[in-house]
Amino acid sequence: MKKGFTITYEYGDNLYVNTTNRCDYACTFCLRHNEGSNGSIYNDNLWLEREPTREEILAAIEGRDLSKYRQLVFCGFGEPAYRLEDICWVIDQMKARGTKIFTRMDTNGTANLIHGRDVCPDFAERFDMVSISLNTDTAEKYEALCRPQFPGAYQAMKDFAKELRQYVPQVMMTVVDTIPAEEIEACRKICEEEIGAIYRVREYIED
Repeated sequence: MKKGFTITYEYGDNLYVNTTNRCDYACTFCLRHNEGSNGSIYNDNLWLEREPTREEILAAIEGRDLSKYRQLVFCGFGEPAYRLEDICWVIDQMKARGTKIFTRMDTNGTANLIHGRDVCPDFAERFDMVSISLNTDTAEKYEALCRPQFPGAYQAMKDFAKELRQYVPQVMMTVVDTIPAEEIEACRKICEEEIGAIYRVREYIED
């Protein structure tokens, strides 16, 4: 596979930050498995030659005209929670310099498992929104679909989402529109009634 060093890229009216290629999942639907795309979202190669330093991430963001974007989204062609401490540092630096932009993280919700501690308080005063992939309505389906590295990932993800509501103004949970309608409805109930989060059905992106 071809590798590059794309740290920031535009998608829609948001600026995305590619922080890592590490991931504790091997989701059956993930774009990472589409090697023909070289890990692209249209024009950008998201496979990293190496992980950028926190200073490089900050410089890449500040090198953009942030007034053009609705949101600054920390993600990665992987799981951004691996870089949580560095991402928090970047946001703190931006706030100290007076930068104002809506900040979001897109995550699978296993940050507590990755770090071996409760990291939810770290999100406070840093993120305006966290978007968590719910994906499906049962642990069994989740295991088959996402193939997580950590045991109990489905419940841990839901627990993370529920606790995070104490610290982040907007917690959103998402599914992709490729699952059956009855599963989409079951996930809505989990999200809204069990977790108390915002629910979104995302369109599947092939590349």
